[in-house]
Amino acid sequence: MKVLKILTLAMCSYLMIPTMQGATKHAKETKYPSYKGMIMAGYQGWFGTPEDGKSGGFRHMAGKNGFKDGSCHIDIWPDVREYSKTYPTEFKNADGSTARIFSSYDASTTDLHFKWMKEYGIDGVFMQRFFDYARGRGEQSLPDIILKNAFDAASKYDRAIAIMYDLSGLRHKKEDCSVIIEDWKYLVDKLNVTNQNGNKTYLHHNKKPVVAIWGLGFTDRPYKVNEIGIEKLIDFLQNDPVYGGCAVMLGVPTAWRDLNFDCTNDPYLHTIIKKADLLLPWTVQRYTPLLHNDMDRYHDETKADIQWCKKNKIDYVPCVTPGFSWHNLSTIQFPDDIKPSGSIPRQGGKFFWDQMYNAMKAGGEMIYVAMFDEIDEGTAIFKCTDTPPVTKISQFIGMDGKPSDHYLWLTGKATQMLRKEIPLTKKMPERN
Repeated sequence: MKVLKILTLAMCSYLMIPTMQGATKHAKETKYPSYKGMIMAGYQGWFGTPEDGKSGGFRHMAGKNGFKDGSCHIDIWPDVREYSKTYPTEFKNADGSTARIFSSYDASTTDLHFKWMKEYGIDGVFMQRFFDYARGRGEQSLPDIILKNAFDAASKYDRAIAIMYDLSGLRHKKEDCSVIIEDWKYLVDKLNVTNQNGNKTYLHHNKKPVVAIWGLGFTDRPYKVNEIGIEKLIDFLQNDPVYGGCAVMLGVPTAWRDLNFDCTNDPYLHTIIKKADLLLPWTVQRYTPLLHNDMDRYHDETKADIQWCKKNKIDYVPCVTPGFSWHNLSTIQFPDDIKPSGSIPRQGGKFFWDQMYNAMKAGGEMIYVAMFDEIDEGTAIFKCTDTPPVTKISQFIGMDGKPSDHYLWLTGKATQMLRKEIPLTKKMPERN
């Protein structure tokens, strides 16, 4: 009789295992079960205007004296001809007309961006979820409205989408990653991010929903990796019976492997990295076409990173960016350290393509593009204009004579190259 009870309990325990594993609130199916063979971009979605009904000002655009020449936050001007809603600014075009700008708050803006992704063959985006957003969440908050619009558009256009938590804003020794645990529950319960209405397009990897955590190990951060409860967060995302079962991607510095340069010299970072499913090193501003053979260095570092990750059973995600410009923003925030306009030049797409080629040549199987819509730092790949407003103080980079959709088109071609639909080629493709 005692043996029978033991067998019965053992059988019940065995039967409960798949029940617990299947109890998560995530959709069982998705159009994107693996990151491999895909190019995803980062999506800020944080730009606003005084007249959009929510932002209360030129959000992430204005300096201390408003949004005008000499008081400007952005370094590249978007091509707004296709937007159904745009707003006037104090800037003037060469013909004297008023320069207009979009707002991320408008659902039509997000819809257009995801429409472009589909048209140009871009797989999808990681939505940036800053620590402040997690702390001040609410279904009527601006970030959550934008997030909901993005998930609706992703479903509509069959584009992959995922959440990327950015630890920027975390208050050292006053809070920890428990805030993100509660926010993830909220996103799953209230916004249904892993179980969208309509087409299920949340990005999975190895059939698990991907959640990214960016900002670990950087030397310019006020918090220490071993003091923010990061292990608890990773364990929750991977193993919680209701909200877990996720694949965790960590965003780390370029020199994470050697623990130097832009990375804190703390071996504990490697302990955390080994718990991850995917690794994304941040290479923006770390490479430039102005240094001889810097792309060889990018290739060699990527290859060595991949070897380390394979040894530790982690999938590796190379980071690619079109260029960098931080002149207008640095003028406002760091007047003692003003950056030159176009400090990392785009070279008409050559720098972007060189990174794509070398990332794939080194063995990269999936790629992260920084960024889709980041006009603050001049890294946007969406449609930008080669004829920005005329200014005397503020400086805008252009498109080097290329069409406004040049980087969308190049990203689509790179996706084809990653999937081996076209040959791996160092020469940047040309449009007919």
